[in-house]
Formats: sequence, C-alpha cells, structure tokens
Amino acid sequence: MGLPQVLERIARACRCAGRRPEEVRLVAVTKGRSVEEIREKVLAYGTFPLGESRVQEALKKMDLLQAEWHLVGHLQRNKAKFAPRFALVHSLDSLRLAEALEKVGEKAGVRLKVLVEVNLGREPQKHGVLEEELPELLHRLREMPHLEVLGLMTVPPIGPEAVVRPIFRRLSELADRYGLPERSMGMSDDYEWAVEEGATLVRVGRALFVD
Repeated sequence: MGLPQVLERIARACRCAGRRPEEVRLVAVTKGRSVEEIREKVLAYGTFPLGESRVQEALKKMDLLQAEWHLVGHLQRNKAKFAPRFALVHSLDSLRLAEALEKVGEKAGVRLKVLVEVNLGREPQKHGVLEEELPELLHRLREMPHLEVLGLMTVPPIGPEAVVRPIFRRLSELADRYGLPERSMGMSDDYEWAVEEGATLVRVGRALFVD
C-alpha cells in the first residue's frame, strides 16, 4: 500500500467522521525494518514519529536515524531506564511500571510523557489494565510529578468491525471521561475504524512497507 495511500485513507476516514486530518498523527511502526527501508518507505515522505516495540531494537536505530521515537510495545521494568530516550511511551500498563518510570524521571530530571494501556478486550495474553482498574491507576499517576499522562492506548482483539469498533469507541469515551486528549488506537488492519472513533495516534507498520 505505502505511506501516501495510508495518509489518504486516514484523511478519508476523518472526513467521514467530520474530523480534520491534522487531528490524527501517523506513528510509523518500524519493528523488524532496516534503516534503509525506513528511509525509503517513511522518511522520504516527510517527518513522522517512529514506533518500536522493543527497546533494544529502537536504541540501535536511534543512533542512525534522527526522529521522534515512540515506544509502542510492552516496557519491562528493568528497561525503564531507557524511557527518557522516547518522546512518548504508549504502554504504561501497571502501577509497578509507573513507579519505576517515576524514579527514572526523577533521576533524569525530566517529566516522561506516557499513555495508559487499557485491555478493553479483557484478553489474558495481552498487557494493559482492565477498565475497572483505570480510575485508581490514573489517581496514583497524577500524584507522580515526573510522569505526564497524555491519554490512553488499546490493542483490540482480532476480529470483524462489529468486534473491533466498539473497543475503539469505548477508549474514546474513557479518554473523554478523564480529560485525556490522546487516544492511541488502530493498526494496519483497522486504523480507519479507529480514526472514525476518535483516534489521535494510529500505529501503522505493515501497510507502510508492503507494496
């Protein structure tokens, strides 16, 4: 498909939902892609945030590519020390990780920008807090001076529109309830539904690199 086509589809989904295309940022997920591929398939078209799932893979690419880096995959507590290298961590999924990040932010003298991952599909194999755990976690996070919670993130179950779209709608409702502006949702197979339901960040990988 390619990046121009993805941007075109995002714009079309925005129009369908009565939104402006500039309300949605494309995060180009570069997991498993070489620096050459990233330059050719993403950066040749402009400046976009680059998303990585694994800290170690991201660190190697950071030395070679100047970009705004996002961590979109699970962050282990023993790798929390690398969080200041990322402009945004999409995957804060527990109080214990939050406490580790708070210590890192305090030591580095920075305020780390994070999203809280919510497991709205209640899938045991996936990370994220359950919806009923979200109020208490957000309360605790707001007491941590070195964390800035910008919004929520979710990864829906794999399934048809009737299964996936309500997950996106619910994340937007929760973000509105708690006054959080960012909603990170939607990947290569479902980002148009996510945009129509209020996504502000879509994490697209495969669709950018497959011709």
